[in-house]
Amino acid sequence: MYVSRQAEAVMLLTVSFGKSDADAPRPLTPTEWGAFASWLKDNALAPDDLLKPDLSRLLERWEHPKVTPERVQALLNRGAALGFALEKWERAGLWLLTRSDPDYPKRLKQRLGRTTPAILFGSGNAGLLNGDSVAVVGGRHADDADLAFAERLGRHVAGCGRQIVSGGAAGIDRAAMVGALEAEGTAVGVLADNLLRSATSTVYRKHLMSGDLALVSPFNPATRFHVGNAMARNKYIYCLAQDAIVVSSTPEKGGTWNGAVENLRQGWVPLAVKRTKAPDSGNPKLVELGGRWLEDLGDVAFTLESPRRR
Repeated sequence: MYVSRQAEAVMLLTVSFGKSDADAPRPLTPTEWGAFASWLKDNALAPDDLLKPDLSRLLERWEHPKVTPERVQALLNRGAALGFALEKWERAGLWLLTRSDPDYPKRLKQRLGRTTPAILFGSGNAGLLNGDSVAVVGGRHADDADLAFAERLGRHVAGCGRQIVSGGAAGIDRAAMVGALEAEGTAVGVLADNLLRSATSTVYRKHLMSGDLALVSPFNPATRFHVGNAMARNKYIYCLAQDAIVVSSTPEKGGTWNGAVENLRQGWVPLAVKRTKAPDSGNPKLVELGGRWLEDLGDVAFTLESPRRR
């Protein structure tokens, strides 16, 4: 895997390498990196300049309560851990994008600004990340009717010439993605954990090889499931899309609910919600908060025939 010196520097500063660097400081968060990267740009510095000798001189005017020169230096000293990780990722056929790469999703940068992930790891067709997309989300433990609806929805979206963006998790996410892919459409999965495992899964492998699918993650490709990561990646699903549909949700809790509420609060994309009579569903509350009812699949087709470019 060829990685530029700039990408090396960004990864050293922002990516966790797991047990191999357990004694190292915590990598910079997207917000911390955004502030630091802006300062570097304002001072005519590039990330790879930090790999040169005399780092203390370069950072003598940098001030931040958490991103100290000592923390930066300790993170940059993790070259061996990065080398082992790159070998593993290359064997699995993964790629990575920094925010300066042309394939990096434009909508993420436009909507998230400084909090945009510094690195995206991926497998499959990176060109899909800037495609005309509909986010479809819902619970892992959805009932059979909602799963069937999600799969039909994926096929409808593909038939309208658009692609599915979802979280790749079991349940609604995967049903919508599989529906689109089986209808010869395309899909993007934004993963919260273990991109390495998903990239070699029989569920996705043929679609990755054919160029109909991209799997991406802002986290180390070997990262195991963590609730915080799952919550954090929800915003990326919405910000990669131009419209969003919630198939099922649990009121006041869970990733689907929190992601939908955050989208409504931030106003990233219009939100449609599958109509339901289930008494324990959070969908009616999402409509009260600013979503709209999605009446049926005919409504989906009508809505998606003329994509809105934002």
